[in-house]
Amino acid sequence: MNTHQEQNIPHGLAQIAKSRDFITTAEFSQVISKAIQTIRKENSLKGEAFGIKPLKIGNRLLWSVEAIAYLLRGDK
Repeated sequence: MNTHQEQNIPHGLAQIAKSRDFITTAEFSQVISKAIQTIRKENSLKGEAFGIKPLKIGNRLLWSVEAIAYLLRGDK
């Protein structure tokens, strides 16, 4: 991420992401204060969780930091 993008990311999310573009499901659940299983269930049923589609690598789901920042700020 460049400096301009980092300025638009909420502080708590930026601390967890540590300049990464994607975070794990466990980290995503921590940021939005939802259980990991809730996120997995939403993704299983809808192919997304809270409006965010994950990147799937093997059996891991990775979540876009930029998309999470939009969610936290209430942007559409």
